[in-house]
Amino acid sequence: MKRLLNMMLMLAIIASSCVKEDYFGLSPYGNIKSFLVSNQAGNATINNDSMTVVVEIPGGIDLSAITIQTMEVSSFASADKAVGDQLDLNDPATITVIAEDGSSHVWTVKSFVASANPQLDNWQLDEWYQTASDYYEPGNSAESTVWGTGNPGTQILNQLATTPFDLGESNKAAKMETLYNGLIPASLGMPISAGSLFTGFFNPDNLDPTDPQAAVEFGTPFTGRPAKLRFRYQYQAGEENKDREGNALNYSDMLDIYAFLEIRFNGAVKRLATAWFRSSDEVGDLTSIEILFTYGELDDSFPDYMKPADNVYVSVDSASFALPTHITFVASSSFDGANFAGAVGSVLVVDDIEMLYEE
Repeated sequence: MKRLLNMMLMLAIIASSCVKEDYFGLSPYGNIKSFLVSNQAGNATINNDSMTVVVEIPGGIDLSAITIQTMEVSSFASADKAVGDQLDLNDPATITVIAEDGSSHVWTVKSFVASANPQLDNWQLDEWYQTASDYYEPGNSAESTVWGTGNPGTQILNQLATTPFDLGESNKAAKMETLYNGLIPASLGMPISAGSLFTGFFNPDNLDPTDPQAAVEFGTPFTGRPAKLRFRYQYQAGEENKDREGNALNYSDMLDIYAFLEIRFNGAVKRLATAWFRSSDEVGDLTSIEILFTYGELDDSFPDYMKPADNVYVSVDSASFALPTHITFVASSSFDGANFAGAVGSVLVVDDIEMLYEE
């Protein structure tokens, strides 16, 4: 039964994520679908109409040797540049994509200097786009957003644990709620879906119904050194906190909101800085709070859950000056929701996720 359910979940996810570039015969598509270069800050802006890719690079970086780290083109297409090749972005560079039908598509790659004090795209959470499955996700579009939720996985159980929360006058926030999945998922050790919001994306290729985080690719390019993380939130923990077997726990459910600054290079990830807030306290109205980023290794005064599982940090010297390559931000209505533990009815609302910099 469990295997059958898992297969059904897999098929549903795969069906919901089919390639949009439908065609008959030889494909004419020569698009660049994703793009990442070294030292890039934020997501690349890809415009299929003008065939341009615009990337944001921090000041002081040598633009004559920018390395392509990720490039995805249309199915069955090829390109005259590949991952590992270098571009000189002192001036606009070109990449020629050859579609399956042999047609040539010349793309232009441009760069501009990133802000020294960047914010996450859509940090106010006012923009939400409608998905093909008729629910809403944070951001302007699926192609450009830096935000993800667990909804692509939970919607196949007819659950949407993260939704836009209307504050009026075009001001929106993210509402995360811990929901009961029903008798059959509960009997399989998956009783709840916790609302979540994160930087990154949901990758259906890595779907594992028993491990909600397996399909999540956390993090987005980011090159600032903020001193604090500030956001507005309100929280109400559900009445009865339970583990995945349905056993009552002797402590309350708690919200989790945290951000990591990381340096990712050649497949290795090192923690540069940590900001973490976990609480069970009820907060009835949207309240602003600031959380300090701690740069470098966390000492014994910090709880273990704040530390990287592999305990890998940047060096002490690098912690004092290095720029991150990525930021991972996560918020959840139940801190242990990834293990299907939490209180049904826990509700977290988050708005205005802002990075604060020293003057």
